[in-house]
This record gives sequence, C-alpha cells and structure tokens, in this order.
Amino acid sequence: MSIIVRIAPKEATATKIGSTGVLMAPHDDILFSEIPGKKGNLGEITLNRPKALNALTGDMCRRLHEQLLGWESDRTIKAVVIKGAGDRAFCAGGDIRTLYMNGKEHLQTAEKFFYDEYRMNAAIFHFKKPYIALLDGITMGGGAGVSVHGSHRVATEQLLFAMPETAIGFFPDVGAGYFLSRCKNNMGYYLGLTGDRIGAGDAKWLGLVNHVIPSEKQDALIEALASAPFSSEDHRQVTDIITEFSIELEPLLFNQKTLIESCFAAESVEAIVSRLEERNEEWGKTVLETLLSKSPTSLKVTYEHLTRASAMDFNAIMETEFNIALQFLKTPDFFEGIRAVIIDKDQSPKWQPMKLEEVTSERVASYFMKKAQLNMTTV
Repeated sequence: MSIIVRIAPKEATATKIGSTGVLMAPHDDILFSEIPGKKGNLGEITLNRPKALNALTGDMCRRLHEQLLGWESDRTIKAVVIKGAGDRAFCAGGDIRTLYMNGKEHLQTAEKFFYDEYRMNAAIFHFKKPYIALLDGITMGGGAGVSVHGSHRVATEQLLFAMPETAIGFFPDVGAGYFLSRCKNNMGYYLGLTGDRIGAGDAKWLGLVNHVIPSEKQDALIEALASAPFSSEDHRQVTDIITEFSIELEPLLFNQKTLIESCFAAESVEAIVSRLEERNEEWGKTVLETLLSKSPTSLKVTYEHLTRASAMDFNAIMETEFNIALQFLKTPDFFEGIRAVIIDKDQSPKWQPMKLEEVTSERVASYFMKKAQLNMTTV
C-alpha cells in the first residue's frame, strides 16, 4: 500500500460567510496529496463535497489551478489523478445554488467564479503531464470541465454525464464549445441543446472519455499508476496501464444515431424542432418535448456558440464563453432557471422570452460581443 502525503492548505478558513455576506467555502472542500511511486510521485486531487455532489466553489477552482501550476513545474510529480469523494458523484457541476443565494446584488462574485473556473479549465487543457480524471457517478457541467480537458478521461460503469445548462437558462460552458462541437454525428448539438444524460458507453463512443473501467478497480488503477516507472512525458505508458483495466460498454445512443444526425444537422433551432415534428417518431417526440422545455434564449445562444466554436481554438472558445456567461448573468433566465430547477424545484420556469421566435438574431448576437478578457497564463 502506498504512503499518501497530505498537502495542507496555505491558510484555514473557519467561517462560511465572508464580511460581505457572500457565502464562502472551507479549504477542505478540495484535498491535495502526493502518492510516492517509481520515477516520481502521483499527485492526487479529491473533490471533497460529497453531500453537495462535489459541486465546485470558486475557492476550489482557484486552489486546483494553483496546485496544477505547482505540480507542472515540480520534477518529483510524474502525473496527476483527480477523483470525487463519496460514491454518488465525481462532480455535479458548479455550485450554482450558492450563486443564486448570493443574489443579483453580488454579480461580481458570480463573475469572479466563472473567471476562476474557466482559467482552471484552461490550466487542465494545457497541463503537459498525464492528467487522469476518474469519472465515477454524476458528472455534469463543471464536472466535465475538470475532467474532459485532461489527457486521460477514465469513466466507470456508474457514469452519468450531462451538460444540462439550457434547463437553467444558461449555456454549456467550461469549454463545452470545444468538446461538444467536435462530437461526431451532430451529437454535440443534441447533448448541448437537450441536456440529455448519457452513460459511459456513449461517452466513450463520442470521445468524451478514453476508457471505461469497473468502479471497484479505481483504487487498483491509482496503485498501478503510482508504482509504474514512467516519466511525466510518457503518456503512452499511462494509456497502456489504464487499458489493462478497461472494459467495453454498449453506446445506447447509437440506436438513435440516424435520427439525431438528421434532425440536429438543421440550420437553426427552429429547423431542428420542425424536423423532429416531421419525423413524428416516439423517441423524437420525447426529444422535442424536452427541447421545448428549455430556455429559448439558451437554446439559440447554445446553437450559435457550438456553430462558431467548431472553427475556433480552445483559448478563443474559453474567452468567448466567459463573455457569454457575463451576459447571461445580466438576464432573468439564469436566476429564474436556478429557482425553478434547484431552489423551488417546481420545474416551471417563466422564461423571458417564452418562445423561440421571440429570440431575435440581434439578441443572440449580443451574447458574443467581446467585453472582457480571460487571462489564462497566470494564477
């Protein structure tokens, strides 16, 4: 059994409410440790909010970013593993409940959260050493941002993956413009617009994860990675080690590939709706009902974002998403969506506007006006 060295936080935070009245996160929400191994140690990150399904706070994002930069320059660290505490979730996303409770009067706090989160996403994308994410259980929204951008994405059969942001009056962010726009068969449009939940087989088929392993083998995999004599540049050996634990699962969405590819190839959200109506198939009716329950503004902005992002590099996408997020914070749908889905749970949001045809092209274009920069080079 490897000896795990716990890395203590630089400072402790005893209170949960800051002087401004904004909710704060204690430092043990994210844990860092180093597992001694051959030819270097394994850095281990644990998202440690199991009661909140390991939802990310701004403090967690900042500390993860800082730790990654430190480990990248640390010659004793050969690779990094990230996992979630508990047996229900890897990470259910950003802590949007706290953003809501802080209220519209604390928009600067929300803006800072997205700034820190997106910079962390970029740090993961550009991390040069092997970054192994263990997606066991619920992985949604921000959870995708701390996993899908890494070099090695390892799901278990317990994976439940989704980008559900259109249901809360937002859009698929955390770099989703990059990975959804590059999914095969228009599946990225389907997942981003509907927020559908998929399992490990589908995630592997779409390239969102590289491997699937049995959930009970996670500790054994970490042990194998720590004890293997590979260097921080040897991504291939890491792949070979994970492959020894891998299993195959059937991609269930494959059965609907033709319908999705045809309908979601349409040139607008309205055209997608029309194609689903024309097909008049039972599964398509369910998709249509789901689609029409989402924020019309979110749907149109998401469609436009994925279309633009397919021709953009990662850094440009992240800065675009930061500006889109800032615009959503100023509109009513974001807070109304959180209220309806997360707070009151009445599932009856009052979108503004309520209909797709009321979301003008000028309104959509306003979300893509560059007003802020995202510094992705420093902590």
